[in-house]
Amino acid sequence: MLESDCQSSMPTYEAEQHIVAATQHILKALGASKNLNDDIRRALEQLDSHLSTMTIITEKGGGFYEIEEQLKCAEQKIMRWESNPSLIWGSGSLEAAEYLQAVNDILMVKESLGGLSSSENGKLREIGLQAQRALQRAMSRLEKELYHILVQNKQEFRPQYVSFRSRAEDVVYDESFSSVEDEVVEVTSQRSRNEESVECAQDLVDPRVIPDIKSIANVMSASNYIQEFSEAFIDVRREALYEYLSILEIKKLSIEDVLNLEWDSLNSEIKKWMWATKIIIRAYLTSEKRLCDQILGDFGSVNSFCFIEISKASILYLLNFGHAVAMGPREPEKLSLLLDMYEVMASLHLEIDGLFSEDDGSFIRIEFHELLRRLGDCARETFMKFEYAIASNASTQSVPGGGIHPLTKYVMNYMKLLTDYCDTINFLFKYQNVDEANPVVEIDNGQDIPSSTCCPMAYHLRSITSTLESNLIEKSKLYKDDSLQHIFLINNIYYMVKKVKDSDLRFFFGDEWIRKHNGKFQQHATCYVRAAWSSVVSMLRDDGKTTLKERCRRFSNAFEEVYKNQTRWSVPDLQLRDDLQISTSQKVIPAYQNFLGINNSNVDDRYVKYTTDQVAELLLHLFAGPPRSLRNSRRK
Repeated sequence: MLESDCQSSMPTYEAEQHIVAATQHILKALGASKNLNDDIRRALEQLDSHLSTMTIITEKGGGFYEIEEQLKCAEQKIMRWESNPSLIWGSGSLEAAEYLQAVNDILMVKESLGGLSSSENGKLREIGLQAQRALQRAMSRLEKELYHILVQNKQEFRPQYVSFRSRAEDVVYDESFSSVEDEVVEVTSQRSRNEESVECAQDLVDPRVIPDIKSIANVMSASNYIQEFSEAFIDVRREALYEYLSILEIKKLSIEDVLNLEWDSLNSEIKKWMWATKIIIRAYLTSEKRLCDQILGDFGSVNSFCFIEISKASILYLLNFGHAVAMGPREPEKLSLLLDMYEVMASLHLEIDGLFSEDDGSFIRIEFHELLRRLGDCARETFMKFEYAIASNASTQSVPGGGIHPLTKYVMNYMKLLTDYCDTINFLFKYQNVDEANPVVEIDNGQDIPSSTCCPMAYHLRSITSTLESNLIEKSKLYKDDSLQHIFLINNIYYMVKKVKDSDLRFFFGDEWIRKHNGKFQQHATCYVRAAWSSVVSMLRDDGKTTLKERCRRFSNAFEEVYKNQTRWSVPDLQLRDDLQISTSQKVIPAYQNFLGINNSNVDDRYVKYTTDQVAELLLHLFAGPPRSLRNSRRK
């Protein structure tokens, strides 16, 4: 039967029911009036009861034809699509509306039959079963349509963000501490601290089909098929999230896989994890929650259930990766990345608490906060192990020429990177021993000390440099030459001071620390000049036993020996090298000049190998690489 035929046979039964219903409505309105006496009110109630009885009698007596016709029309509309491979919602809005109306007609039939006893009438039972079969076919088709609508109208997710970049991207630790160079760290230490600017929510499904999806949800809910709707919706949206994680290059790694990764691979996976976690939680899941609210906002707990089921597997995987990293060994190379991970998680806790605020999502909130705690513990323990690694670093070989030790470079450059994490490190250590968290700071002439020098981080950084100094003193003993020991300590202490002065470390060490350590390397400079050149100058003194000729010869020989040794020594910093050359010249040149001046008339020029100017010129080549030829520098 065509739809026009169904509409042209308006059943007499239905018209009668409309009249009865209208009359009952009028009776109720009259009964609400305050002007009626008790007799009239009782009469109206009796009439209303009589009309209700008439309705039931009519239903039991002969209204089945009209109900059957209504069901037959609806069933034909449902069956018309059973063999049609086309999509209903792809055939136009009128077709979709007609199909939904057919489902609603079936529901009306079932509702009409709901108040009658099927045991009293076999025909009634048969109509009920027929309506149920038609409804099942419709629900199966709607589930299929829902799947295709969601898949075909999925939109690409493109949040606007600044790519994540770790502060210590190229810092690598090894037992020799030889992998960090100034040039590398200088670049990475300038990393921008701009937070990712992530758009809060985007359309994950074309907004034009949201009303269609919602209409399917409404009719399937009215048919008691909301569970089937939820399962289809969850399957499609959960797969979309998996797909997006794949686009972000997030691999599914077990805890064992993570623990067995080589450092380069682990480093790469951690950075991808931080980037993806922030995008997924702050942007993608916010969008997913909005989609669930748009479609299922009127369905109470079904809404939160679907959102949790869509997101929980991916969220738990991301959290499990973080747990796996926290389970690994506390290696110094991981410290900066662990702090990055902690900061990312800390920045997201409000989003997690908001997205999973219902009781059903409490397990995700608990797991998230547990990971945050574990990452904090791991970072704190790794920080402490970093200091222990410095203390326990024992060298069996000296640095050639007394240059800057790799340990010094590593420690100072790494501490420069840690200044970016000041707030986080202070928070992680704030519950430590009060004496440690608030160390005694030396006061300079009663001036106020910046609060940054009194924070927990300042205490630990100064403790690390103190440990480094002690280690360097032990390493200096590897040199047999006392003067070379001083050169080694001058180079390394000067390097430490320069790194503090020229970076944010200054705020944590303070000017007093800088002055104190300036004094230390200057003291070593004085000791160096005395140890290296006093013996040379002493050759010029008149001991009453040696001739002028012999004193000239001894001075030249001593000068040449010291010069040949020390031109192989290293002072990389140009300013420091100039200062040492000047200090050496001030020790040697005046003494030599005075000796030649006093004995000028008594010394044969043949015995003087070097003039004062030649000695001064040679001293300018100390610590600067290959020595100048002494033969070419001799007096002509």
